[in-house]
Amino acid sequence: MGLLALKNKKVTRRSKEDKVFDIINVFLVAIILILVVYPLYFIVIASFSDPNMIYDGKVWLLPKELTFEGYERIFQDSKIWLGYKNSIVYTVVGTIVNVSFTLMAAYALSRKDLYGRNVIMFLFLMTMFFSGGLIPTYLVVKNLGLLNTMWALILPKAVAVWNVIVAKTFFETSIPNELLEAAKMDGCSDAKFFWKIVLPLSKPIVAVMVLFYAVGHWNSYFDALIYLNNENLYPLQLILRNILIQNEASTMMISDLESLAAKQRVSELIKYGVIIVASIPLLIVYPFVQKYFVKGVMIGGIKG
Repeated sequence: MGLLALKNKKVTRRSKEDKVFDIINVFLVAIILILVVYPLYFIVIASFSDPNMIYDGKVWLLPKELTFEGYERIFQDSKIWLGYKNSIVYTVVGTIVNVSFTLMAAYALSRKDLYGRNVIMFLFLMTMFFSGGLIPTYLVVKNLGLLNTMWALILPKAVAVWNVIVAKTFFETSIPNELLEAAKMDGCSDAKFFWKIVLPLSKPIVAVMVLFYAVGHWNSYFDALIYLNNENLYPLQLILRNILIQNEASTMMISDLESLAAKQRVSELIKYGVIIVASIPLLIVYPFVQKYFVKGVMIGGIKG
């Protein structure tokens, strides 16, 4: 026993070069972590701090002169709540459409008995490299009568080819053909096999697809900028963009303030606050799908 422990100790003994390599790795990872995390942390503490302290450079580790005025004005603005409602509707409906179409297309393409699947896959791949462009896509959406409707933000991007490839690879590696043969011997149809057997066994890839598409819909603003003219249909990200870039909403939120200095002060608080408000839903959802995320991406990414 003592010899075995001594042997294991010798096996795990690390050389001086290994220790230097570990120290350099830890140092580099720590720098990258600070570069990524600190800007996010600064936005959080800046949204609670007095803007004058931010201008003077006194806010860098902890909030100074705590204030909630920015958040109070954000939640009093009806546009923010309307944007929230629109973004939630677009995200939920869009994700259901995206995931349904993607999984059905991926499963069909994963079946070796699908006639012409190589040709269909080639046509899918073509769209990854060659698209119609902005103006032809706009004309198609316009001629379909989708302008100024939520479907303009959902249907043109109903299926992402890259996600189809990941899901197709997952089905090919995780659903054995013998399972299909056994189900068919029991009289199971293709549709019933997909709904009753394939989907329950594919929770990781379903969670990954839901996360990919939901994040895309929640953060999307460019499509709304192109296809929507009605402000009542604007998603939260487009309202956030107007606040951060054009200062449109912030001027309405601070219309009761008289001095220019007070308006600038509150505008800064609102800018930091809306970033936090727009990020909260995804931060809440992510922990619930995280346990499936790595497994789904790894299995779907193999041979992808």
